[in-house]
Amino acid sequence: MADQHPDLDPAPAFDAYKYLNLVLHPDGTVTRGFHLVDIPADPNPDQPSAVRTKDVPVDLTHNTWARIYVPSLSPPPDQRLPLIVYYHGGGFIYSSPAHEIFHDFCSLMAAKLGAVVVSPSFRLAPEHRLPAAYDDAMEALRWVRTTEEEWLREGVDFSRCYLMGTAAGGNIAYHVGLHACATPADLEPLVIRTLILHHPFFGGLQRTESEVRLFNNPILPMNVADLFWELALPAGTDRDHQYCNPMAGERLGEWERMRTMEWRVVVVGGGRDPTIDRQRELAAQLEANGIKMVGLFGGEGDYHQEELLELAKAELLLEKLKGILHGGALAIPAAGDGKINCGKKRMLSTE
Repeated sequence: MADQHPDLDPAPAFDAYKYLNLVLHPDGTVTRGFHLVDIPADPNPDQPSAVRTKDVPVDLTHNTWARIYVPSLSPPPDQRLPLIVYYHGGGFIYSSPAHEIFHDFCSLMAAKLGAVVVSPSFRLAPEHRLPAAYDDAMEALRWVRTTEEEWLREGVDFSRCYLMGTAAGGNIAYHVGLHACATPADLEPLVIRTLILHHPFFGGLQRTESEVRLFNNPILPMNVADLFWELALPAGTDRDHQYCNPMAGERLGEWERMRTMEWRVVVVGGGRDPTIDRQRELAAQLEANGIKMVGLFGGEGDYHQEELLELAKAELLLEKLKGILHGGALAIPAAGDGKINCGKKRMLSTE
């Protein structure tokens, strides 16, 4: 069971199903009890907004779609904007691109970075276990390269494509990157430059020090993380599956291709995130294999997905990312820098 790990784990402070407001049915489906606040898209150019948004279908067979974010101020005719493909979080179980915290974060990215953002939906587990989300995420990339959608064809520089995701979306961005680097010609004219793994969600059977120490972390309790994996991984597998544990399986070939193509990988993590050890380990392995690595790891006060809940902190992160998209140097602050009084925090109900 997701709540029981008697060898190392402290006593759970939360019932995982109640924490997520999930009811699991005998047929393997779930009832999702959380009412997530969704923001409608607004394509109206006359609205006094820094960003216009539009929802477009991607794959009618799987009922997937994407939300596009375009800065309202158009660039000069001879200037094209970089493209960020962003995958939302939610533990593979919850959420969509319309969820308030992801909508607001993507809107801020488009405005502050001067980029077009495409945030695709994907099928959710446990009704659609992994690799369904990876397949949908990859299909969204193929859709981007072939669509005649005018918001993408007019003004986007497809040679500057960045894959990004938060939490479970960071896991998806990583696995899509592994797949995409194996067949880059299949995505032309898209040219991926960087993977930005924002608080990426990884795990494994053997607990790390941070997972034990922060087992009952209120933002991401470890027994809740275990339940996400229990419901999302292929039936009959465990947390040492390569979808969950980035150190599992043979990845040297993909990493070598990333190095050859001169991809950069940015890993963002917080010291109060139970999965921080997994994130640091992946960053160290990538760097050891010659990949251009940037680690943005905060101090002990920084928690899982904090930039989605405190948009003032999101602005600080985007300032650090701006140099990647626009060719400048990336400023890396010392751990713990950038802690400001951000006022009211927004509530986060899922990973």
